[in-house]
Amino acid sequence: MLRYMYNRTSPCWIGGNTEPLTGFTWRGGCERETTGIQIWSEVFVIDKPNGTKVAVLLMDTQGAFDSQSTIKDCATVFALSTMTSSVQVYNLSQNIQEDDLQHLQLFTEYGRLAMEEIYQKPFQTLMFLIRDWSYPYEHAYGLEGGKKFLEKRLQVKQNQHEELQNVRKHIHSCFSNLGCFLLPHPGLKVATNPNFDGRLNDIDEDFKKELRNLVPLLLAPENLVEKEISGSKVTCRDLVEYFKAYIKIYQGEELPHPKSMLQATAEANNLAAVAGAKDLYSKGMEQVCGGDKPYIAPSDLERKHQDFRESAVRQFRSVKKMGGEEFCRRYQEQLEVEIDEIYANFVKHNDGKNIFYAARTPATLFAVMFAMYITSGLTGFLGMNSIATLCNLVLGMALISFCTWAYVKYSGEFREVGTAIDQIAEAIWEQVLKPMSDNLMEDHMRQSVKNSIKAGLTEQVSHHARLKTD
Repeated sequence: MLRYMYNRTSPCWIGGNTEPLTGFTWRGGCERETTGIQIWSEVFVIDKPNGTKVAVLLMDTQGAFDSQSTIKDCATVFALSTMTSSVQVYNLSQNIQEDDLQHLQLFTEYGRLAMEEIYQKPFQTLMFLIRDWSYPYEHAYGLEGGKKFLEKRLQVKQNQHEELQNVRKHIHSCFSNLGCFLLPHPGLKVATNPNFDGRLNDIDEDFKKELRNLVPLLLAPENLVEKEISGSKVTCRDLVEYFKAYIKIYQGEELPHPKSMLQATAEANNLAAVAGAKDLYSKGMEQVCGGDKPYIAPSDLERKHQDFRESAVRQFRSVKKMGGEEFCRRYQEQLEVEIDEIYANFVKHNDGKNIFYAARTPATLFAVMFAMYITSGLTGFLGMNSIATLCNLVLGMALISFCTWAYVKYSGEFREVGTAIDQIAEAIWEQVLKPMSDNLMEDHMRQSVKNSIKAGLTEQVSHHARLKTD
């Protein structure tokens, strides 16, 4: 699969005859090599024929029911891989036995519960891959032979035991698409040579022929299946939330109840919707007051905030979610709180672009120094030496604070000290200087209005007197 993803545009994507197989760790033998779940470190971004881009992640899991794994280990791996993948390849040897179908029963039970919530099939594609198929005379190698074989295996018959019928019905009801591919044995050299390293020279032609059919069937752009949960397409960011939620419920010693898995899916589903809505809000605000945008008036910024906030909440509500109205309302409230926190950061960022706001601290300190200098001179002249000394002390402290603040802004060091000076300066500005300036402005406006009225009345009286004289 990795060779196809890296060389899918080449007709010889399968590689050279003498090229060893690399990628996910593997080896021959009867002991397992893969433990848990491994995901290839590179995300492949593919352009589909309809113009959309799809991110493809390849996942490899350990085999089920080996000598070192407990039932919980196997169930956990199967559950996580099924719930997080759009196509699950169920790799079986030689045939589909009844116990292979019964291993799916726990997850079909989860599927039944999930369908009660979302009224649709919870999983997408399950592909049975039957390796070492030894009966091509009954069912031919490949997809068509596998399809006929699977229909026969999953057929519900009247004389079957009720439990066997239920397993088959549940499998059909939980997966949107079921497929089967019959793969021949790769050859004795592969099976018996301890030094086999994946070279195509050592593999039978029938196997290579079917492999060339199988891999594009799964990974060709026109065949890619986008991951969906509860009817909504899943992004890479959403997938992280689902993994977090699922891993959390599997950390205990016992297998989680299917209802717990449903709860985890609903939680991750809502968290993904919250993340998408927050991203929409952040992108919109970045366009308005991002790093390279000029200062915007606070009233305009708040209006934009309200618009983007409503858009984000609207998007959250429009996404298909699980859990019911009450459950989703909690996450909407969480979204609104987080948006308000983001808005507070944007306000601070925008204020930092205001040259007057940035100069508030030095202007305040300079005003304090100037006031203390004048007061110290007057009180010293009047003989009030103690008050003059106190004013000089405050002046010295303001000067030291000004020099320290300038050094912090220049060097970036001692940021806590700079923050403390900013807070003190802001308090002085808000509690002392701003009220004084507002009062002075108010008195000035009042006096201006009085003078205007007085001038207007005087002009009217003069005009009336001139009319009488005339």
